[in-house]
Amino acid sequence: MNSLNKTFLPTQNYKNRNWYIIDCKGQTLGRLATIITSLLKGKVKPQYHPSIDTGDYVILINADSIIVNETSKHYFVYNPGRPGHSLKIKNVSDCLSKLTIERAVKRMLSRTEAKRLMRRLKIYNDQDHLHQAQNPIEIDIKNLYSSVK
Repeated sequence: MNSLNKTFLPTQNYKNRNWYIIDCKGQTLGRLATIITSLLKGKVKPQYHPSIDTGDYVILINADSIIVNETSKHYFVYNPGRPGHSLKIKNVSDCLSKLTIERAVKRMLSRTEAKRLMRRLKIYNDQDHLHQAQNPIEIDIKNLYSSVK
């Protein structure tokens, strides 16, 4: 009577990956990044296990119209690492939206999985993308957070 090991664990070569498409128009950066990281890791799937990669692909469209908190100033600080050299400071709103989204998502992932999972994130500044053949599933984030204000 072996009642142990009833839990389903996907194999290491798990190939059931979905493609999701998210419209960034009018979305805030932080909430969008948390949804993206859970999709990239595969945490929304019932067969999720931390040691096995079951994550999905994510396509972001209209990345230029993402909302960053305008009430507080956000800066990227680049330090050349040499004493006596000045810092290079850029305002986040002046930088590319693709870089801003990539940084937010990458810093929510662990260091060991960030490089591998960031390859599955595709960011486009307009409505057009190259992944129509994958039949992406559209996720409506506006209805997901409609009760939260």
